[in-house]
Amino acid sequence: MDYSNMHPQQVKELIRQGKITGQTSGMCNGYAQANLCILPKKYAFDFLLFCMRNPKPCPILEVGDAGSREIKAMAEKGDICTDFPKYRIWKNGVLEKEVTDISDLWQEDFVYFLIGCSFSFEAELLEAQIPVRHIQEGKNVPMFNTNIELKSAGVFHGNMVVSMRPIPHDLVVKAVNVTAAMPRVHGAPIQIGYPEAIGISDVTKPDYGDSVTINPGEVPVFWPCGVTPQNVVMATKPDIAITHSPGHMFITDVKNTQLKY
Repeated sequence: MDYSNMHPQQVKELIRQGKITGQTSGMCNGYAQANLCILPKKYAFDFLLFCMRNPKPCPILEVGDAGSREIKAMAEKGDICTDFPKYRIWKNGVLEKEVTDISDLWQEDFVYFLIGCSFSFEAELLEAQIPVRHIQEGKNVPMFNTNIELKSAGVFHGNMVVSMRPIPHDLVVKAVNVTAAMPRVHGAPIQIGYPEAIGISDVTKPDYGDSVTINPGEVPVFWPCGVTPQNVVMATKPDIAITHSPGHMFITDVKNTQLKY
């Protein structure tokens, strides 16, 4: 089914019903999407500070009150426990399981963080006649761990995760300009054309998501990615954390244009 022109509330209702459990790239054209990290309150200040020190991979869109499941700023009638297609449950930095609803896991000391997502600028790329390969191929975006060390804050430390999109050589400058105008959803690329410079040895073998075709005359372009907090959780090992499953985002009620400069 084509979800590209549906309203976010319609898609979220299908997610709550368990009718959509897959990745959300290309859904609800024009509306921003968001990554997730949920932590106990005792970690919340350190994580907030970590995001503020690393705004490119971790641009904050909304922070919840301790114990509150209600999403207030980025959507109407949003529920942090049911409105992502798939969640990851982490215990002491180890992935325990993936689920489609975290209502039975919710704790009164939980604080949620919604973090900007590069899926949000894909509609802008398409409008600028720049191809987005994983949408063309019906796949999840390829994402990679890197050697880019982030600024630590309290207990939180780790390396950046990036997403990759192959861009025709003559459109790279346009792609940079389009995405640079949207810093709240990662902004401009972090690396262009030299994956080995950021510790990526094989662009056909992503650490998360799917491999996509890179055609002759195309350049691999790498953007900071909101899966970075999952890498940080693995490095930091909080006793419990909940994130989205990579590519399985929250579709906000906020238009992408509202997240530009």
